Amino acid sequence: MSDTSGDKAVQGTRFVRASEHRTWEGGPSTTFSNRLARAVFQIVWLLLASWTPPFLHRWRRLILRLFGARMAPTARVYSSARIWAPWNLELEDYACIGPKATAYSMALISLGPYSIVSQGVYLAAGTHDISDPDFQILAKPIRVGARAWLAAQAFVGPGVTVGEGAVLGARGCAFRDLDPWTVYVGNPAKPLKKRVLRDQPAAPRKS
Repeated sequence: MSDTSGDKAVQGTRFVRASEHRTWEGGPSTTFSNRLARAVFQIVWLLLASWTPPFLHRWRRLILRLFGARMAPTARVYSSARIWAPWNLELEDYACIGPKATAYSMALISLGPYSIVSQGVYLAAGTHDISDPDFQILAKPIRVGARAWLAAQAFVGPGVTVGEGAVLGARGCAFRDLDPWTVYVGNPAKPLKKRVLRDQPAAPRKS
């Protein structure tokens, strides 16, 4: 995408300078090319993906990949999920974004193998600089580790890393990194206990 005078790149997405584009007064927050690309994606998703039944994951993967998403062949995104910028999305093997979840991917959002983003979860990779009188947008990547689970309607803020195997309980809000294999609940999220997986049962012996 081409530069516009006064624009700057922030973590992979092009934002305009709020002081020059009068964002407070309804001016744009991103470059025209970024807004156009997102508009085209939203139209395509609405017409070709938003109505599709759950089992058509392959079709939705194809659409997301056409817009730059990096997805493993087994990754899944449900039709009612909302993706801000698919080119800032990365899903590894069996990673899943559930129904009505939102990936506000102003910066990269990456999901490790077997990680689950449940229904209604909000991944916010963008915010505003509250010390800036012009309220400049800031963007920081979100990383979700392998086998982590974000339960229903949880919130993950910009720059947060969810450790491998971590769990964020329903409606929990994470503004700081979550330690691996730890269960968190509440707002702000607090550690509740360690997550310990039961041993897998031994396969039955053949007689």
